[in-house]
Amino acid sequence: MYFYRKDMEKSGFRTQVLARHFQGYSCDKSRTTLISSSPCLSYVPPEFSEKPFSFDVELMRKLMDGHNVEDRNWLFNLMVQSNLFNRKLRGGKVFVVPDYNQSMEQQREITMKRIGFLLDHGVFKGWLTGQGVESELRKLALLEVAAIFDHSLAIKLGVHFFLWGGAVQFFGTKRHHDKWLSATENYVVKGCFSMTELGHGSNVRGIETVTTYDSSTGEFVINTPCESAQKYWIGGAALHATHTIVFSQLIINGKNEGVHAFIAQIRDADGNICPNIRIADCGHKIGLNGVDNGRIWFDNIRIPRDNLLNSVADVSPNGEYLSSIKDPDQRFGAFMAPLTSGRVTIAAAAVYSAKVGLAIAIRYSLTRRAFSITPNSNEVLLLDYPSHQHRLLPLLAKTYAMSFAANYLKMLYVKRTPDLSKTLHVVSSAFKAILTWHNMRTLQECREACGGQGLKTENRIGQLKGEFDVQSTFEGDNNVLMQQVSKALLAEYVAANKKNKPFRELGLDHMNKPRPVIPWQLTSATLRNSQFQNDIFFLRERDLLERFAAEVSKYQLQGYNKEMASVVNYQLAEDLGRAFADRSIFQTFVEAEMSSGDASFKSILSLLRTTYVMSTLDEDAAFLRYGYLTPENAASVRQEIPKLCSEMRPHALALVTAFGIPDAFLSPIAFDWIAANSWS
Repeated sequence: MYFYRKDMEKSGFRTQVLARHFQGYSCDKSRTTLISSSPCLSYVPPEFSEKPFSFDVELMRKLMDGHNVEDRNWLFNLMVQSNLFNRKLRGGKVFVVPDYNQSMEQQREITMKRIGFLLDHGVFKGWLTGQGVESELRKLALLEVAAIFDHSLAIKLGVHFFLWGGAVQFFGTKRHHDKWLSATENYVVKGCFSMTELGHGSNVRGIETVTTYDSSTGEFVINTPCESAQKYWIGGAALHATHTIVFSQLIINGKNEGVHAFIAQIRDADGNICPNIRIADCGHKIGLNGVDNGRIWFDNIRIPRDNLLNSVADVSPNGEYLSSIKDPDQRFGAFMAPLTSGRVTIAAAAVYSAKVGLAIAIRYSLTRRAFSITPNSNEVLLLDYPSHQHRLLPLLAKTYAMSFAANYLKMLYVKRTPDLSKTLHVVSSAFKAILTWHNMRTLQECREACGGQGLKTENRIGQLKGEFDVQSTFEGDNNVLMQQVSKALLAEYVAANKKNKPFRELGLDHMNKPRPVIPWQLTSATLRNSQFQNDIFFLRERDLLERFAAEVSKYQLQGYNKEMASVVNYQLAEDLGRAFADRSIFQTFVEAEMSSGDASFKSILSLLRTTYVMSTLDEDAAFLRYGYLTPENAASVRQEIPKLCSEMRPHALALVTAFGIPDAFLSPIAFDWIAANSWS
């Protein structure tokens, strides 16, 4: 509760403060009391000052993590106990945070030492040789823990196991599995993944590296024909990798058969660069300096015919091109389908990064005070200011929503079937974009909410911005991914209408039902009703898809091809992609609520869901732009958010505690920031 004095009282109070200040000022060095004394600030742990938790935070963590909680705890404890993870005592607590004051070279060296430590302790057991859903979920969980400690460590592991190892698994056949998977799991070979080029990133079809086949020797010949074809940003290439997956145009008998994947050795066992290979360092970056990104040129290197990863296509000893997939577009799609693993792991890591930022910022705001509201009263906790609540608590609700979305995406991935390839591609593209954008926005707000303390590297949040910024563009530029989502939705729409059949895929079955009607006047009860929330997300996606289809059709009638007609309608495409993502995330939240089974979760999850929905409605102009909300209803939404924030406020500590991130992986300002900064 806050108290406000009248304007005259405020003026009088300020005048008295200034008068006391000037009266106390003196050049006399012997004068010891310049202002009236006041007790020093003291730190009170929020666990003592906040109300008891209203729900079981351990059960909530299990719901949030979704899987392998014990495995996560095991790896957390393993890292905390080793000095390799930069244990430091601050304010009476031990923290493990990478030393970003180290040089780029030192960061790379320590990252490899940490990988060796994890290897020796069995962390990677079964990451490539294990079978089944449980094995894959364990791998994903442990990778997420690694990312909480250091994004560089997670990226080094991701490139080696998910990109190099995943390519061997999914593009290769038994001969490749037998030769490479166990050796990769045990780091006998160190793999990297050469897809991106200086001249081509998202447009993989356009890469310029060329491979031909020499039937007289039974070898493929890989060449970098021009500078723009040099492989670029290849994680692990600058120093450590011994082998790489090379993505290249395959030319057989003068015909380009499209992009294919090959295994090539780039270093020997002693770390010497192989003949006809040139490697250069990409240099220092704004983050991820523990990853040795490099550039690679291939000067007509020769590799055995067996080094073509041949699950999709093969070349016979006499040089005949063989593939059961005759359509080049479908063949390219088959090559790209397994690469969704990168988007899955990136989306999940982004959520955990946001959790770290919020846990630090909210804990700090529960102990840091600023300004008194009444004379001679205590200063007010930051999180007791409505404006501070509005900055952090909607992001907290969104992070819960995105956590459930990431869990859904992971389960879709580990239980994938050929029939789900399209759904997995579209959902992973949408979630990767939305979740990584959310992470960057959250980290920026948390950094600002911590004031000057947010700038300190040891307090993590500012550094995390640089470490995770890359997520917006690697494994697919977010804006490009969202346009791919819209094109996939358009294809579903056109196919359903052309065949006069109901919608079945990509969650569009809601379009088989009558068009939702939004009440003309929205009360607080209506805004908090899950059916209304469901309806407005459905209405927005449905209407935008219909508009997008109509605009593309209009441009096609004017002579534009389908691709160009989509390009010129990029604004609608972006709105539609976001509508699909928001609706899908909302549905995963509802499913998580229904599956929770704990009665104490009912009210808090409902509150979080509503806060997520209201902040989404408030922030996206599409709801007003296209008339899904009237100006009056938009105002009602905006007025509801402070109420929701005030209701979330008593649960703030419990909600970040439920993230399950050990204290050591947060930062000094999340705890006794006075002791952490004391002279000693």
